Amino acid sequence: MIQEIQQVVRELPTESAQQAVGYPTLFALVALGSLVPVVPTGALVSSAAVVAFHQTSPLTLLFVFLTASTAAFLGDVCLYWLGQRGVRSKNGSKWLEAITRRAAPERLAQAQEKLAEHGGTVLVLSRLVPAGRIPVMLACLLGRMPLRQFVRGDVPACLAWAATYQLIGILGGSLFPEPWQGVVAAVALTLLISGAPAVWRRLRSRFGPEPS
Repeated sequence: MIQEIQQVVRELPTESAQQAVGYPTLFALVALGSLVPVVPTGALVSSAAVVAFHQTSPLTLLFVFLTASTAAFLGDVCLYWLGQRGVRSKNGSKWLEAITRRAAPERLAQAQEKLAEHGGTVLVLSRLVPAGRIPVMLACLLGRMPLRQFVRGDVPACLAWAATYQLIGILGGSLFPEPWQGVVAAVALTLLISGAPAVWRRLRSRFGPEPS
């Protein structure tokens, strides 16, 4: 795996060609990952930040940040709009069903409780908490939050999310001389961050104290 990443990075084209191909690809993948959770979007942003860190233009990192945050925002808004259509429909929709399936009942209950206490500010942190985006979005849908209010909370959420994963990429890029090494480190760290809560919940449910 590491050798494959090293070979891909070494065979990258010139910086201008990377930008011409890389930004649209990053935008498309992050937007798709916001709609359908098949793409590790955090790892994508961190990897793009590593490559940008090793390039000559300081604006490259800014372009990565703007591309990732905009794509994440548009993906969130599209998914929320599709979910709203399901909430308003008597028969629901496949998008609302998909969102519901991806939100564990206990996480949804926690999100609804936090939403009732703090309102739309919960959205700001929802993208920073691993597996927190979908339960909070579903809580907003079931609570009939207007799209305009969701947008106001989702803008800072996407900006904070893009900045966090870009910082992970910059850290990986600064620690290693070769871009592929930083990419490996950034991907490993983002996967660890995203997977740690699920592992912890599984261990706690398996080895937790038995009820008296």
